[in-house]
Amino acid sequence: MSLAVHVAEPAARPSLSGLTGLDAAIARATSALRDDQRADGHYAFDLEADAAIPAEYIMVKHFLGESDPDMERRTANYLRRLQEPHGGWPMLAKGELNMSASVKAYFALKIAGDPVDAPHMVRAREAILAHGGAVHMNIFTRMMLAFFDIVPWSAVPVMPVELMHAPIWFPINIWRFSYWARDTVVPLLVLMAKKPKAANPRRVGIDELFHVPPHAVKRWPKTANQVGFWGAFFVGLDKALRVVEPMFPKKSRDSAVEKAVDFLTERLNGDDGVGAIYPSIAYTLMMFHVLGYPDDHPDMIVARAALEKLVAQNGDEAFCQPCLSPIWDTVLASHALLEAERDESDAAERALDWLLPLQVLDFKGDWAVRRPDLRPGGWAFQYKNDHYVDLDDTAVVVMAMDRTRNKSGTRRYDHAIERAVEWVVGMQSTNGGWGAFDVDNTSYYLNHIPFADHGALLDPPTADVSARCLSMLGQLGETADTSEAVRRGVDYLLKEQHPEGSWFGRWGVNYIYGTWSVLCAFNAVGVPASHPAVRRGVDWLLKIQNADGGWGEADAGYALDYVEYLPSESTASQTAWAIIGLMAAGEVDHPAVKRGVAYLEKHQGADGFWEEPHYTGTGFPRVFYLRYNGYAKFFPLWALSRYRNLRQGNTATVLHGM
Repeated sequence: MSLAVHVAEPAARPSLSGLTGLDAAIARATSALRDDQRADGHYAFDLEADAAIPAEYIMVKHFLGESDPDMERRTANYLRRLQEPHGGWPMLAKGELNMSASVKAYFALKIAGDPVDAPHMVRAREAILAHGGAVHMNIFTRMMLAFFDIVPWSAVPVMPVELMHAPIWFPINIWRFSYWARDTVVPLLVLMAKKPKAANPRRVGIDELFHVPPHAVKRWPKTANQVGFWGAFFVGLDKALRVVEPMFPKKSRDSAVEKAVDFLTERLNGDDGVGAIYPSIAYTLMMFHVLGYPDDHPDMIVARAALEKLVAQNGDEAFCQPCLSPIWDTVLASHALLEAERDESDAAERALDWLLPLQVLDFKGDWAVRRPDLRPGGWAFQYKNDHYVDLDDTAVVVMAMDRTRNKSGTRRYDHAIERAVEWVVGMQSTNGGWGAFDVDNTSYYLNHIPFADHGALLDPPTADVSARCLSMLGQLGETADTSEAVRRGVDYLLKEQHPEGSWFGRWGVNYIYGTWSVLCAFNAVGVPASHPAVRRGVDWLLKIQNADGGWGEADAGYALDYVEYLPSESTASQTAWAIIGLMAAGEVDHPAVKRGVAYLEKHQGADGFWEEPHYTGTGFPRVFYLRYNGYAKFFPLWALSRYRNLRQGNTATVLHGM
């Protein structure tokens, strides 16, 4: 685990003598989770994506002209372990070859010194060529290879840095992008304007991954979003920009670069980095380098520290994380402990006390562009990210703090809860739902920009985040009869239900995640279990239970053409979500819940936790998935504890928002 030096001394394990079955499983998981708590009260588990980011980390270092043989060796160990038997690297464990991840991994291993005739390199090369070759990689990979002069700039769509001059009312401007796209695009605009060449001290190339020399390719493959009217429009715009961009006045270009630098400098965010996510951190560091910042420049030092903070050290392996997730890990662990330790939980209170001062109360982030008169009051996902607090974390923190004050009688969280609720309600979008970071971020035509081949340029309202906000309001006593925000939110979720009964999960895989979230929200705000939408959701979860008693779902359900849920082998976290969702809908005594609980008991490891090699978190559907190393630690404990509590308590009704 990264940052392992900060783990607290192990807590004294309670005696398991006399405990059997469910009680013993809960006690083991609780003890193990308490042992993972850091000395200051928080939790932080490693966050993994696919091979692309660790590979690109090596590439960025060689772009800068730097070499770290020991880090390259350990990252190479990690990349080799992720290689699948088919020879390539997938987006998710055991998945099919993903061209972009595979090209980057191969390139990084070659930089790290792996010989091209090594068996794993031969298998990778053959697999890439068998899938059409590196010409089929995505735009971001093409751009990185353009820096290394491996592909020409004609392989990359035009994005002029003069976009920085576009006013907020203009159909294409950075304020219409999601936060992650905004903070990533801005440094890339400068890099694309400068078209630098990587230092590449070892002069590594990968022409062997193409069927023809890459500079001889005249027509690069279209991206998946180049369809329909908007696809054709933006393709035409790209062609026009290629002709006119070289004619843009130097004065305008220089001032646009200056605006971009000012934008990023304001958001440097200490060693947590711009946006506190890998792409914007890495590209900002590269931008400073290209602009000639010396290594001892304060901004260069900060940018470099932010990149290195993402690196997880695990023995003889290392990998660069997409971001850090301490607030999310901490609050979800708190909920699990509050559920498991019914009388009191000093570990949960210590975690919430760590969270309390991290609430952003005195700074308006980018969200204020749409809500300038709203007072701040949210929490971020990472250690610090004041410009980009989010609705999901904020709602879940409020629910944990409310549970704790109801249990212990403390009033120290009252002000934090009040301010957070004010902010969450103020961030509701026009359609009644909530996005993660912004309001009404719904300029869907922008997803057809050739540059945005990931189709994730926006942060529109989604069922899972909206459900979390409703769960918070419901736990605090609001219903559709007492709150206009709740009424609008419920109406939004009713419209979002799919015909078979499920709801889409934007931030977790996928319909199980969305359906769990909504069933919890409906219970919290008083939508009765007999409501037709609730019954359809319950029936759907019952229908998709696996034969082993667990639940599992494949990422293919995220396909552009709606294909509904696609089954997969059971996982601990997805099973826990399904169980919690069914119990929220009043089904604690259903045989399916009992079978799900039995599945979790059976698959608990000797360390008290559950093994989960699968990725059940979502970064960008169809493009980028996440393995939260904490999910299999706190969600199963949460589900088992709630089952016990409802079976042994005075009511079978869930009294909490989630």
